Amino acid sequence: MKILIAGAGEVGTHLAKMLSNEKHDIILMDPNEDKLAFTHSGMEILPFVGSPTSLGALEEAGIEKIDLFVAVTPNETENITSSMLAAKMGAGKTLARVNNYEYLLPKNQEFFRNIGVDSMIYPEMLAAKEIEAAIKLPWTRQSWDLFGGSIILVGVKVREKAPIVNKYLIELAKNEFKSYHIVAIKRNNDTIIPRGNDCILAGDIVFFTAQKKNVDEIRKQTGKEDVEVKKVLIMGGGRIALLASRYLPSHIQIKIIETSREKSIRISEKVPENVLVINGDARDPELLMQEGVHDSQAFIALTENSETNILACLAAKRFGVFKTIAQVENIDYISLAEKLDIGSIVNKKLIAASHIYNMLLNVDVSNVKCLAIANADVAELIASPGSRVTRKKVKDLRLPKDITLGGLIREGEAILIEGETQILSNDSVVVFCLDTAMNKLEDYFH
Repeated sequence: MKILIAGAGEVGTHLAKMLSNEKHDIILMDPNEDKLAFTHSGMEILPFVGSPTSLGALEEAGIEKIDLFVAVTPNETENITSSMLAAKMGAGKTLARVNNYEYLLPKNQEFFRNIGVDSMIYPEMLAAKEIEAAIKLPWTRQSWDLFGGSIILVGVKVREKAPIVNKYLIELAKNEFKSYHIVAIKRNNDTIIPRGNDCILAGDIVFFTAQKKNVDEIRKQTGKEDVEVKKVLIMGGGRIALLASRYLPSHIQIKIIETSREKSIRISEKVPENVLVINGDARDPELLMQEGVHDSQAFIALTENSETNILACLAAKRFGVFKTIAQVENIDYISLAEKLDIGSIVNKKLIAASHIYNMLLNVDVSNVKCLAIANADVAELIASPGSRVTRKKVKDLRLPKDITLGGLIREGEAILIEGETQILSNDSVVVFCLDTAMNKLEDYFH
């Protein structure tokens, strides 16, 4: 697939590298030549110096032959305008990064499609939604509602005294009351798509799928404490912090600590009544003590500096905070944050990558999520009539070792998948796969 990415910032650069590794033909466009310098270091990315809102530049870049145009510059207006131009000049599909939630409302999506913007992404809003999910289930590392909440996926670090430690999956499968399905195990730097002879060890991060009503059983089986979050401290008063403070339940007491006095005043006028904005430096232990870190259940670090966020979360854990969440935009630091036992990790680049996968797969896919700590992806796919996945029971499909099926929705009912399960046409299926296996899904579902 030929893809033109407009904007060589953090998100655009990450997408270009990721998609290039998957053998797509990538053109990375930016008016600033210095931002494109990395493309000469052996990567198969074609740099193009030019403005995405220039008709001449788009024509010179070969826009009429582009299958997917992705506009992720920092400027929302530029992204929408360039997507409109790209569509009119022959690009197959377009995607624009925006920062206005109103544009994403269902009632407005048809309007944007009519003017040439096929899809839009607001990474900061999606990051805030991930924070909301992490606070609602603070004992998890990551959690996502799938198929509108009919099935939930959770990643949990297993404690030494947990009931499932040192148990083989084949043993757990014999439990007739089993209410969950284990889809992956993250052990040190490796992610395992497990089979019956795999054993769960203390310290593993185990990914489960389950119906929402059975999530508490996962908590018990992984040896986790049930903690209600009543007080939250947020370090950094950026857009994600502002959105997260709006999404979190109103009964939670929230304090946002921001170093810039000007920004503190500005955001204090936009937050809900349960939010207090404080001008100060959250790296200062005395300030944290003064603002009640000892009786806070969650600490969220959302500055633009990954190292600062990781260190701040470590400090919060020493104060006894139960749940820590860090924005880690440096991909190389994600594994470090995990080793340091930082609770949940938010990364806007992976959020953007998840959305773009939706447009790349030649199957009926409603959602894809890139898992920050597992080098893996979760997709919600619909089994096409006559597709390979519908021809045999799951145990006889001979799925690749890097793919597993976690659950399905059939006529509105959530069903966990086992070896004897027969997937039917038009079933909505949860697929968990390592990040190198996404392109194999078409062989089974198309």
